[in-house]
Amino acid sequence: MNQALFSFSASALSPRVRAAGRRTGTLALTALAAAVLAGCAAFGNSHSTQTVTEPAALASGQSLPSQHGQWPSLDWIDQFKDAQLRSLADEAVKDSPSLQAAFARVEASRAMADATRSALYPHVDFEGSLVRQRFSEKDLFEGTPLAGSWQSQSRLQAGLSYDFDFWGKNRAALEAALSDDRAAQAESQASRLILTTAVARTYARLAALYAQRDVAERAIAQRRDLTKLSGDRLRAGLDTQVETTQARGTVASAQTDLLRVDEDIALARNQLAALLGKGPDRGLAIQRPTLLAQATPQLPDNLTIDLLGRRPDLVAARWRVEASSKDIQVARAEFLPALTLSAFAGFASLDPSNLLMGVSRTFGIGPALTLPIFEGGKLRANLKGKYAQYDLAVANYNQTLVDALRETADAVTSIRSVDTQIVAQREALDLAERAYSLSTIRYKAGLGTQLTVLNAESNVLQQRRLATDLQARRLDLQMGLMKTLGGGYQEPAEDAKGGEPATRKPAEARG
Repeated sequence: MNQALFSFSASALSPRVRAAGRRTGTLALTALAAAVLAGCAAFGNSHSTQTVTEPAALASGQSLPSQHGQWPSLDWIDQFKDAQLRSLADEAVKDSPSLQAAFARVEASRAMADATRSALYPHVDFEGSLVRQRFSEKDLFEGTPLAGSWQSQSRLQAGLSYDFDFWGKNRAALEAALSDDRAAQAESQASRLILTTAVARTYARLAALYAQRDVAERAIAQRRDLTKLSGDRLRAGLDTQVETTQARGTVASAQTDLLRVDEDIALARNQLAALLGKGPDRGLAIQRPTLLAQATPQLPDNLTIDLLGRRPDLVAARWRVEASSKDIQVARAEFLPALTLSAFAGFASLDPSNLLMGVSRTFGIGPALTLPIFEGGKLRANLKGKYAQYDLAVANYNQTLVDALRETADAVTSIRSVDTQIVAQREALDLAERAYSLSTIRYKAGLGTQLTVLNAESNVLQQRRLATDLQARRLDLQMGLMKTLGGGYQEPAEDAKGGEPATRKPAEARG
């Protein structure tokens, strides 16, 4: 990029040069004004094509009605009354590598914001040098004793520079970095919620598998009773060897089901150990869960609006939009003049022994003005890219909002459906057990067949498994609802206030 550069130094200019500067001052100012006008008009046709979706534009009042319920609290896991689950969740937060990576990203974004903030303040540096140099015979010292000689040039100098941020570029860059930092913080909380929810849901699955194991053991006991009954009938001449062999086969089948459930239990333990950031042996120490069933949750009021500050992924997406809008401001400011004040003071001497003497003092102060005039379209391409990044951030935010509402509506719909299914299934299980009891009594009395008993017993087994699955699914859905409602996260008040512009289309993004 070629730049126009205007600088003035009180110590560096000779009287002849200063006189020439006065004679050409008017011309320079005229050229500067023309360059400023040309630069300010060179933004091109870059603009945004996306608009941030307002929650009110997404109809959800019928699917997610106000029920005067409460938002989840940060300790929502405790409501299931299982001390082991609480301990596992805390261990996961402490030791999970994925969550530690999220926290590290927060520290990196915070450091980046601190580095960006430094542009708002003066920069002071110190330089010390000793250079052995041969002066040209045809340069500034032509005709002097120094021409063609070797000299040792020494310097001790402190410098100061300050960028006058007239167009707010540095301030916008800082706000973009702070928005990225807030987004990273919200994303770390989203990662934490994903992790703790995964631990809770896997733990609930482990509880369901143990319940399935109880069903399998009960089925084995029932089929052994049937095998004994069939043996008694064989000895009494009421059955043949076929019925007895068939009864023993059902026992082996039930034992196979038990072994399959044991395998699933071991796999669930391994998964929990991995979520904790530990080896598979850690899963062997996990005891059988003792989770308590929960009442059907009620939705809080103003869910659609308040969800914006309760879902960490939504908060993060909104801060990404805000950061992108500030990046547009920075890109637009690159087209405008930049004024920097520089000053220095110190000592300089060709004879190191005279370096600290008063006659070796050197100092200067002056402004420098830079303005891009021709850069091959680089600035306009950069601005166009920033608008595209803004559109991407807006699209991601809009999709996150749509997904958040869909996930919440899905969880609520499924919980309502499962509650209804549980009521109907309980009646089906009662009837199946009654039919099995009657068929067994008739079989003992010689009035029924073994096939009738097996069919009734299979129906009972199916209904028991279904009852276990429905209870497990309801527990999983409730834990999922805790996640969709933000898991107790709430955006800090100062962040929510600072993020307000992201809910509308910034003027910078409209082009």
